[in-house]
Amino acid sequence: MLTVTVYTTGPSCIRCKMTKDVLTKKGVEFVEVDIRDNPAAHEYVTEELGYTAAPVVVVEDGTGEDHWCEFRPDQIERVAKSNQ
Repeated sequence: MLTVTVYTTGPSCIRCKMTKDVLTKKGVEFVEVDIRDNPAAHEYVTEELGYTAAPVVVVEDGTGEDHWCEFRPDQIERVAKSNQ
């Protein structure tokens, strides 16, 4: 069972919207966290993971964690296939 979290910078972020739309289209459930409203999430994304662009997608599969930033159809496809 995958747990997918999409860290976004709000509705004006087109890459965030595209990522969420494709995840939804592929049937991948996710939780959205707006890092503008959540200082702990902002710190996690920027300090712990080291990203400076949104969205940041974090995938947990029970054995580890995988993550990437920006709109990545290739990564979304990989997650969708492993979620079947």
